[in-house]
Amino acid sequence: MAELEFRPWSDGDDLALLEIFGDPSSPHAHQDRTMFRANSDTPFVRSLVATDQGIAIAAGVIFASSLHPTRLWLYVEVARDHRRNGLGTELVNRLREMIPAGETTELKARYTRTAGTDAAAAAGFCASLGMKQIQESRDAIIEPGGLALPIFHDDGLTLDDIATGSVELTKLVVDFYNATHQWDPAQMTLGSAQKMLLDDGTGAKGVIVLRDKPKARGGKILSFAISYTPARIDAPADVLLGWNPELSEEESAEPIRGMLAMLAHQHPVKLEVDDSMVVLSSLIDVLATAKQATIISTTTIVATA
Repeated sequence: MAELEFRPWSDGDDLALLEIFGDPSSPHAHQDRTMFRANSDTPFVRSLVATDQGIAIAAGVIFASSLHPTRLWLYVEVARDHRRNGLGTELVNRLREMIPAGETTELKARYTRTAGTDAAAAAGFCASLGMKQIQESRDAIIEPGGLALPIFHDDGLTLDDIATGSVELTKLVVDFYNATHQWDPAQMTLGSAQKMLLDDGTGAKGVIVLRDKPKARGGKILSFAISYTPARIDAPADVLLGWNPELSEEESAEPIRGMLAMLAHQHPVKLEVDDSMVVLSSLIDVLATAKQATIISTTTIVATA
Protein backbone atom coordinates (compact mmCIF):
# COMPACT_ATOMS: atom_id res chain seq x y z
CA MET A 1 0.00 0.00 0.00
CA ALA A 2 3.01 2.29 0.41
CA GLU A 3 3.00 3.39 -3.21
CA LEU A 4 -0.73 4.19 -3.21
CA GLU A 5 -2.24 7.54 -2.30
CA PHE A 6 -5.71 8.19 -0.87
CA ARG A 7 -7.60 11.42 -1.48
CA PRO A 8 -11.19 12.73 -1.31
CA TRP A 9 -13.58 12.33 -4.24
CA SER A 10 -13.36 15.13 -6.80
CA ASP A 11 -15.11 16.19 -10.01
CA GLY A 12 -14.28 13.92 -12.91
CA ASP A 13 -13.56 10.85 -10.81
CA ASP A 14 -16.74 9.18 -12.04
CA LEU A 15 -15.53 9.28 -15.63
CA ALA A 16 -11.99 8.28 -14.72
CA LEU A 17 -13.19 5.29 -12.70
CA LEU A 18 -15.64 4.26 -15.42
CA GLU A 19 -12.66 3.75 -17.72
CA ILE A 20 -10.99 1.59 -15.07
CA PHE A 21 -14.02 -0.33 -13.80
CA GLY A 22 -15.83 -0.78 -17.11
CA ASP A 23 -19.58 -0.85 -17.51
CA PRO A 24 -21.66 -1.83 -14.45
CA SER A 25 -22.70 -5.48 -14.40
CA SER A 26 -26.34 -4.75 -13.46
CA PRO A 27 -28.79 -1.87 -12.89
CA HIS A 28 -28.09 -2.21 -9.17
CA ALA A 29 -24.35 -1.81 -9.78
CA HIS A 30 -25.11 1.33 -11.78
CA GLN A 31 -27.13 2.68 -8.84
CA ASP A 32 -24.37 1.77 -6.40
CA ARG A 33 -21.85 3.86 -8.31
CA THR A 34 -24.04 6.92 -7.76
CA MET A 35 -23.18 6.60 -4.06
CA PHE A 36 -19.76 8.10 -4.80
CA ARG A 37 -19.95 11.81 -4.09
CA ALA A 38 -18.11 14.76 -2.57
CA ASN A 39 -17.56 14.88 1.19
CA SER A 40 -20.26 16.53 3.29
CA ASP A 41 -21.12 16.94 6.96
CA THR A 42 -24.87 17.45 6.42
CA PRO A 43 -25.73 14.80 5.49
CA PHE A 44 -22.62 12.90 6.53
CA VAL A 45 -20.66 11.60 3.54
CA ARG A 46 -17.04 10.56 3.22
CA SER A 47 -15.53 9.31 -0.03
CA LEU A 48 -11.98 8.16 -0.73
CA VAL A 49 -10.23 7.46 -4.01
CA ALA A 50 -7.11 5.30 -4.16
CA THR A 51 -4.60 6.25 -6.84
CA ASP A 52 -1.52 4.53 -8.19
CA GLN A 53 0.94 7.03 -9.70
CA GLY A 54 -1.93 9.48 -10.00
CA ILE A 55 -4.32 7.05 -11.69
CA ALA A 56 -7.56 6.23 -9.83
CA ILE A 57 -7.86 2.49 -9.25
CA ALA A 58 -10.39 2.18 -6.40
CA ALA A 59 -12.94 4.16 -4.43
CA GLY A 60 -15.05 3.81 -1.32
CA VAL A 61 -17.83 5.80 0.32
CA ILE A 62 -19.85 5.78 3.51
CA PHE A 63 -22.86 7.98 4.06
CA ALA A 64 -25.77 8.53 6.41
CA SER A 65 -29.41 8.26 5.39
CA SER A 66 -32.16 10.10 7.24
CA LEU A 67 -34.56 7.43 5.97
CA HIS A 68 -32.60 4.54 7.52
CA PRO A 69 -30.56 6.15 10.34
CA THR A 70 -29.48 2.95 12.13
CA ARG A 71 -26.59 2.21 9.76
CA LEU A 72 -24.26 3.93 7.30
CA TRP A 73 -24.27 2.80 3.68
CA LEU A 74 -20.94 1.46 2.47
CA TYR A 75 -19.87 0.96 -1.11
CA VAL A 76 -16.39 0.00 -2.34
CA GLU A 77 -15.19 -0.84 -5.82
CA VAL A 78 -11.68 -1.84 -6.87
CA ALA A 79 -10.32 -2.19 -10.39
CA ARG A 80 -10.12 -5.84 -11.39
CA ASP A 81 -6.31 -5.89 -11.71
CA HIS A 82 -5.92 -4.54 -8.16
CA ARG A 83 -8.27 -6.87 -6.28
CA ARG A 84 -7.37 -9.46 -3.64
CA ASN A 85 -4.49 -7.45 -2.22
CA GLY A 86 -6.25 -5.76 0.73
CA LEU A 87 -7.02 -2.47 -1.02
CA GLY A 88 -10.78 -2.71 -0.40
CA THR A 89 -10.22 -3.43 3.29
CA GLU A 90 -7.79 -0.52 3.55
CA LEU A 91 -10.40 1.82 2.08
CA VAL A 92 -12.99 0.61 4.59
CA ASN A 93 -10.59 1.03 7.53
CA ARG A 94 -9.76 4.58 6.47
CA LEU A 95 -13.42 5.44 5.98
CA ARG A 96 -14.28 4.08 9.41
CA GLU A 97 -11.69 6.38 10.94
CA MET A 98 -13.55 9.34 9.44
CA ILE A 99 -16.84 8.61 11.23
CA PRO A 100 -17.39 11.43 13.75
CA ALA A 101 -18.35 10.95 17.38
CA GLY A 102 -22.11 10.65 17.77
CA GLU A 103 -22.61 9.06 14.33
CA THR A 104 -23.51 5.38 14.11
CA THR A 105 -20.56 3.13 13.32
CA GLU A 106 -22.67 0.24 12.00
CA LEU A 107 -22.36 -0.35 8.26
CA LYS A 108 -24.53 -1.95 5.61
CA ALA A 109 -23.82 -2.88 2.01
CA ARG A 110 -25.28 -4.97 -0.80
CA TYR A 111 -24.22 -7.11 -3.73
CA THR A 112 -26.26 -8.38 -6.66
CA ARG A 113 -26.27 -11.66 -8.55
CA THR A 114 -27.58 -11.77 -12.11
CA ALA A 115 -27.47 -14.45 -14.78
CA GLY A 116 -23.87 -15.00 -15.83
CA THR A 117 -22.34 -13.07 -12.92
CA ASP A 118 -20.66 -14.34 -9.75
CA ALA A 119 -21.03 -12.44 -6.49
CA ALA A 120 -18.80 -14.80 -4.47
CA ALA A 121 -15.97 -12.25 -4.22
CA ALA A 122 -18.31 -9.53 -2.98
CA ALA A 123 -19.89 -11.93 -0.49
CA GLY A 124 -16.47 -12.95 0.81
CA PHE A 125 -15.34 -9.33 1.13
CA CYS A 126 -18.45 -8.39 3.11
CA ALA A 127 -18.03 -11.44 5.36
CA SER A 128 -14.41 -10.41 6.04
CA LEU A 129 -15.74 -7.09 7.36
CA GLY A 130 -17.98 -8.91 9.84
CA MET A 131 -21.15 -8.34 7.83
CA LYS A 132 -24.06 -10.78 7.87
CA GLN A 133 -27.16 -10.99 5.71
CA ILE A 134 -30.15 -8.97 6.92
CA GLN A 135 -32.31 -9.15 3.80
CA GLU A 136 -32.58 -10.54 0.31
CA SER A 137 -34.39 -8.78 -2.51
CA ARG A 138 -35.32 -10.09 -5.95
CA ASP A 139 -36.17 -8.38 -9.22
CA ALA A 140 -38.79 -10.45 -11.00
CA ILE A 141 -40.53 -10.23 -14.36
CA ILE A 142 -44.14 -11.41 -14.09
CA GLU A 143 -45.49 -12.83 -17.32
CA PRO A 144 -49.07 -12.06 -18.40
CA GLY A 145 -52.01 -14.37 -17.83
CA GLY A 146 -50.72 -16.41 -14.93
CA LEU A 147 -53.32 -15.28 -12.38
CA ALA A 148 -57.12 -15.14 -12.47
CA LEU A 149 -58.55 -11.64 -12.34
CA PRO A 150 -60.35 -10.54 -9.17
CA ILE A 151 -64.14 -10.34 -9.13
CA PHE A 152 -65.55 -6.87 -8.57
CA HIS A 153 -68.92 -5.93 -7.06
CA ASP A 154 -70.90 -2.69 -6.93
CA ASP A 155 -70.88 -2.84 -3.15
CA GLY A 156 -67.60 -4.71 -2.76
CA LEU A 157 -64.13 -4.92 -4.24
CA THR A 158 -63.42 -1.84 -6.36
CA LEU A 159 -60.55 -0.79 -8.63
CA ASP A 160 -59.73 2.94 -8.61
CA ASP A 161 -57.25 5.28 -10.24
CA ILE A 162 -55.75 7.68 -7.71
CA ALA A 163 -53.47 10.71 -8.00
CA THR A 164 -49.81 10.33 -6.97
CA GLY A 165 -50.28 13.45 -4.83
CA SER A 166 -53.18 11.96 -2.89
CA VAL A 167 -52.77 12.37 0.88
CA GLU A 168 -54.62 9.09 1.42
CA LEU A 169 -52.16 7.27 -0.85
CA THR A 170 -49.08 9.00 0.57
CA LYS A 171 -50.00 8.07 4.15
CA LEU A 172 -50.50 4.46 3.11
CA VAL A 173 -47.17 4.36 1.25
CA VAL A 174 -45.45 5.69 4.39
CA ASP A 175 -47.06 3.05 6.60
CA PHE A 176 -46.32 0.27 4.11
CA TYR A 177 -42.66 1.25 3.67
CA ASN A 178 -41.97 1.55 7.40
CA ALA A 179 -43.78 -1.74 8.16
CA THR A 180 -41.84 -3.72 5.53
CA HIS A 181 -38.43 -2.32 6.51
CA GLN A 182 -38.27 -3.30 10.17
CA TRP A 183 -35.12 -5.26 9.29
CA ASP A 184 -33.47 -1.86 8.60
CA PRO A 185 -35.65 0.52 10.64
CA ALA A 186 -37.11 3.22 8.42
CA GLN A 187 -38.36 6.71 9.20
CA MET A 188 -40.31 7.41 6.02
CA THR A 189 -42.39 10.60 6.23
CA LEU A 190 -45.06 12.13 4.00
CA GLY A 191 -42.42 14.43 2.49
CA SER A 192 -39.86 11.71 1.84
CA ALA A 193 -42.51 9.40 0.37
CA GLN A 194 -43.45 12.07 -2.14
CA LYS A 195 -39.83 12.89 -2.96
CA MET A 196 -38.58 9.31 -3.27
CA LEU A 197 -41.57 7.37 -4.59
CA LEU A 198 -44.39 9.57 -5.85
CA ASP A 199 -43.46 12.89 -7.42
CA ASP A 200 -42.68 13.49 -11.09
CA GLY A 201 -38.93 13.27 -10.54
CA THR A 202 -39.22 9.62 -9.51
CA GLY A 203 -40.76 8.63 -12.83
CA ALA A 204 -44.07 7.73 -11.16
CA LYS A 205 -46.71 7.92 -13.86
CA GLY A 206 -49.84 6.34 -12.42
CA VAL A 207 -51.42 4.60 -9.45
CA ILE A 208 -54.25 2.12 -9.12
CA VAL A 209 -55.72 0.85 -5.86
CA LEU A 210 -58.00 -1.97 -4.78
CA ARG A 211 -60.59 -1.00 -2.15
CA ASP A 212 -62.80 -3.28 -0.10
CA LYS A 213 -65.78 -1.20 -1.28
CA PRO A 214 -66.30 2.07 -3.18
CA LYS A 215 -64.59 5.10 -1.66
CA ALA A 216 -67.91 6.96 -1.51
CA ARG A 217 -69.11 4.29 0.89
CA GLY A 218 -66.05 4.49 3.11
CA GLY A 219 -63.97 1.92 1.29
CA LYS A 220 -60.37 1.58 2.43
CA ILE A 221 -57.38 0.78 0.26
CA LEU A 222 -56.33 -2.87 0.46
CA SER A 223 -53.47 -2.77 -2.04
CA PHE A 224 -51.87 -0.28 -4.41
CA ALA A 225 -49.59 -0.26 -7.44
CA ILE A 226 -47.39 2.63 -8.56
CA SER A 227 -46.05 2.35 -12.11
CA TYR A 228 -42.79 4.00 -13.18
CA THR A 229 -41.37 4.90 -16.54
CA PRO A 230 -39.11 1.98 -17.56
CA ALA A 231 -35.47 2.54 -18.45
CA ARG A 232 -36.18 1.32 -22.01
CA ILE A 233 -39.30 1.74 -24.09
CA ASP A 234 -39.44 -2.00 -24.75
CA ALA A 235 -38.89 -2.96 -21.09
CA PRO A 236 -41.69 -4.26 -18.83
CA ALA A 237 -43.41 -1.66 -16.66
CA ASP A 238 -41.59 -1.13 -13.37
CA VAL A 239 -44.11 -1.35 -10.53
CA LEU A 240 -44.13 -0.89 -6.76
CA LEU A 241 -46.84 -3.17 -5.40
CA GLY A 242 -47.85 -2.47 -1.80
CA TRP A 243 -50.70 -3.14 0.59
CA ASN A 244 -52.34 -1.89 3.75
CA PRO A 245 -50.06 -3.04 6.60
CA GLU A 246 -53.05 -3.11 8.95
CA LEU A 247 -54.07 -6.32 7.18
CA SER A 248 -52.80 -9.65 8.46
CA GLU A 249 -50.85 -11.91 6.11
CA GLU A 250 -54.00 -13.95 5.53
CA GLU A 251 -56.11 -10.84 4.88
CA SER A 252 -53.56 -9.32 2.50
CA ALA A 253 -53.11 -12.43 0.34
CA GLU A 254 -56.11 -11.90 -1.95
CA PRO A 255 -55.62 -8.11 -2.43
CA ILE A 256 -51.96 -8.76 -3.32
CA ARG A 257 -52.80 -11.60 -5.70
CA GLY A 258 -55.66 -9.64 -7.24
CA MET A 259 -53.57 -6.54 -7.81
CA LEU A 260 -50.76 -8.55 -9.42
CA ALA A 261 -53.33 -10.27 -11.66
CA MET A 262 -54.57 -6.86 -12.82
CA LEU A 263 -51.05 -5.57 -13.42
CA ALA A 264 -49.93 -8.58 -15.46
CA HIS A 265 -53.20 -9.34 -17.19
CA GLN A 266 -52.00 -8.42 -20.69
CA HIS A 267 -48.39 -7.26 -20.38
CA PRO A 268 -45.35 -8.29 -18.30
CA VAL A 269 -44.39 -6.19 -15.29
CA LYS A 270 -41.25 -5.96 -13.17
CA LEU A 271 -41.36 -6.00 -9.38
CA GLU A 272 -38.73 -5.70 -6.65
CA VAL A 273 -39.65 -8.04 -3.81
CA ASP A 274 -37.96 -8.23 -0.41
CA ASP A 275 -38.13 -11.41 1.66
CA SER A 276 -39.81 -9.28 4.34
CA MET A 277 -42.81 -9.02 1.97
CA VAL A 278 -43.76 -12.56 2.95
CA VAL A 279 -47.06 -12.99 1.08
CA LEU A 280 -45.82 -11.38 -2.16
CA SER A 281 -42.50 -13.21 -1.98
CA SER A 282 -44.30 -16.55 -1.59
CA LEU A 283 -46.55 -15.72 -4.55
CA ILE A 284 -43.50 -14.95 -6.69
CA ASP A 285 -42.04 -18.34 -5.71
CA VAL A 286 -45.20 -20.07 -6.94
CA LEU A 287 -45.21 -18.12 -10.21
CA ALA A 288 -41.51 -18.80 -10.78
CA THR A 289 -42.07 -22.54 -10.29
CA ALA A 290 -44.90 -22.37 -12.83
CA LYS A 291 -42.66 -20.48 -15.29
CA GLN A 292 -44.93 -17.43 -15.00
CA ALA A 293 -42.20 -15.35 -13.37
CA THR A 294 -38.49 -14.96 -14.03
CA ILE A 295 -36.04 -13.85 -11.34
CA ILE A 296 -33.61 -11.57 -13.18
CA SER A 297 -31.45 -10.59 -10.21
CA THR A 298 -31.05 -11.25 -6.49
CA THR A 299 -29.59 -8.65 -4.16
CA THR A 300 -28.25 -9.56 -0.74
CA ILE A 301 -28.13 -6.80 1.86
CA VAL A 302 -25.61 -7.29 4.66
CA ALA A 303 -24.75 -5.35 7.80
CA THR A 304 -22.33 -5.35 10.71
CA ALA A 305 -25.17 -5.45 13.23
